[in-house]
Amino acid sequence: MTPHFSALVAREADGAVTLNPETLDDSALPPGEVTVKVHWSSVNYKDALAVTPRGGVVREYPIVPGIDVAGEVVASESPDFAVGDAIVAHGYDIGTARHGGYAEYARIPAEWAVKLSGLTPREAATVGTAGFTAAMSVLALLDRGLTPADGPVLVTGASGGVGSVSVDLLAAAGFEVVASTGKAEAHELLTALGAARIIGRLPADPDAKPRPLGKAQWAAAVDCVGGATLADVLSTIEYGGAVAASGLTGGAALHTTVMPFILRGVDLLGIDSVQLPIERRRALWQRIATDLRPRHLDALTDEVAVRDVAAVLDRIRGGGQSGRAVVRVAGGF
Repeated sequence: MTPHFSALVAREADGAVTLNPETLDDSALPPGEVTVKVHWSSVNYKDALAVTPRGGVVREYPIVPGIDVAGEVVASESPDFAVGDAIVAHGYDIGTARHGGYAEYARIPAEWAVKLSGLTPREAATVGTAGFTAAMSVLALLDRGLTPADGPVLVTGASGGVGSVSVDLLAAAGFEVVASTGKAEAHELLTALGAARIIGRLPADPDAKPRPLGKAQWAAAVDCVGGATLADVLSTIEYGGAVAASGLTGGAALHTTVMPFILRGVDLLGIDSVQLPIERRRALWQRIATDLRPRHLDALTDEVAVRDVAAVLDRIRGGGQSGRAVVRVAGGF
């Protein structure tokens, strides 16, 4: 690698967070056994929080955001990785407590890296943390025994990164997918991804008092919103169903009762991709390259150069982003 490289650096001062290109040298890279020339990254909700004052995800500024890293190994002190290997890395402290993917180079511990097989670095970044979380959510429901014969599956926050990939994966597996979104402009995309029906945000009346139990409608759900939406969804899951929950854009508080759990046997499955052990992470990436491969990556993805990523982060914070955004780092400064 060259002794100097370009990076987007987030700095905090006077209650504000700025994001600007800077030139760093290799001494800025954190410890780790694998040095990567970053070709691609992506944009996730967590990346937007990283550049938001009091966003709650960054431990200390300055930092290079970008929780997804995909590219080529240029130096390795690990027997598991060789120069030239294509890899992806995400989760753990990447982009929140150590420099991430919005830079020409990144350095990571070998036990955080996944050697790619069957996916290019661009495809892996397009899936990214959001798509990986979607795959975790769908797999959790499948492993629990969910089949298309059980009935419709709801996806909330369906126009977002996790939601859109979840719609794609569930439809590919033969499920009747009902997509919940408040964005009329996303209907065409969700239909193309395989949604059988599209409904508005839940609960339909955000001011209504939460119900302990509502009419059972869904065999299962992937919830990407949390808060009042998750409470509403839990109350309408059919007997013996389950909800895979990974989101908190609707709030971290969950005002519900035990009724869905003790009267309908509903399971609430927590989905966390950040600290997932590396062997399980690598195994799931292998399935994403094969039987859990999203069918419509190109349709649900916009490409943006890293120098222009701030505008996408602003759209995410404002609720205006649909689908995925893949970030071209190599040649993107």
